[in-house]
Amino acid sequence: MTWGLLLEWFVKSLIIILGMTIGFAYVTLYERKVLARMQVRIGPNRAGPGGILQPIADALKLIFKEEITPVNADKLLFILSPVLTVIPALIITGVVPWGPPVILFGKEFTLGLADINVGVLYLLTVTSISIYGITLAGWSSNNKYATMGGLRATAQMISYELALGLSFIGPIMLAGSMSLVDIVNAQKDMWYIVYQPLGALIYAVAVIAEINRAPFDMPEAEQELTAGYHVEYSGMKFALFFMAEYIKMIAISMIGATLFLGGFQGPFLDQLPWLGPIYLVIKVLILLFVLIWIRATLPRIRYDRLMAFGWKILFPLALLNVMVTAVVLKLVGG
Repeated sequence: MTWGLLLEWFVKSLIIILGMTIGFAYVTLYERKVLARMQVRIGPNRAGPGGILQPIADALKLIFKEEITPVNADKLLFILSPVLTVIPALIITGVVPWGPPVILFGKEFTLGLADINVGVLYLLTVTSISIYGITLAGWSSNNKYATMGGLRATAQMISYELALGLSFIGPIMLAGSMSLVDIVNAQKDMWYIVYQPLGALIYAVAVIAEINRAPFDMPEAEQELTAGYHVEYSGMKFALFFMAEYIKMIAISMIGATLFLGGFQGPFLDQLPWLGPIYLVIKVLILLFVLIWIRATLPRIRYDRLMAFGWKILFPLALLNVMVTAVVLKLVGG
């Protein structure tokens, strides 16, 4: 292993971390602006031209807010929980390719941190880890509302993780690989959303439930649990939970674009490989808009119906999609 390779990994890791953290800040502004337009109001417009400095103002406010730790809380887990929630969100996109290889300074560079042959398995593993932070936050707070939110998050994750994993199998079978680079390259002529519309729909519903976004935001339902698992958190500890949610929004949009929308594929990519990251960003922005649109449109569903929908509808549909895909591939290939 050379110093040049280590430097390349360091720079790419820095790009991912900075991109995600800065992206999180401006996704909050993007959401508030889109929601304002949908609700026929103005939205943030005081901090900077058109409200562009609003995320910075919010960050400064949270930094200077008092941080309170409950007397009877498990202090170590209470402090570690936000960190355990945000780190998986930051590292999950390490296997997502940003574009095709490019020539820079006479050397070929891959646009992406890592291309591993089990990239999809890595995604499922990291998404499973993030639930520990939320569950431990609820339990360590020594608050019945927080504990209930943590338990809801755990049950919700288990219910929708199965359907999420099965939604990945369609693109894997079509590409014949678990490498995300291979899956993107296999979509050069046709995006997989054309072959896997049901799989894409199942993925969309499952990831919304996984990141606890409306209409599946039961772990933090304010009408029932005041704020759920993070009810006792304030200041920067709360900011980390807030950050994790929006970074996860970016991450699931990147993964969804990679699996079903061709990732960095687009017109003139062979002649101009630097267009790859631009195409990926455009697709991510469109998917983020859809997530915000869903939040603005659909009300929160009842918890028992949330669980029933995951087990009785989404999971059987995901199994059906896998079986139909397998049969069709066998008939076409055979």
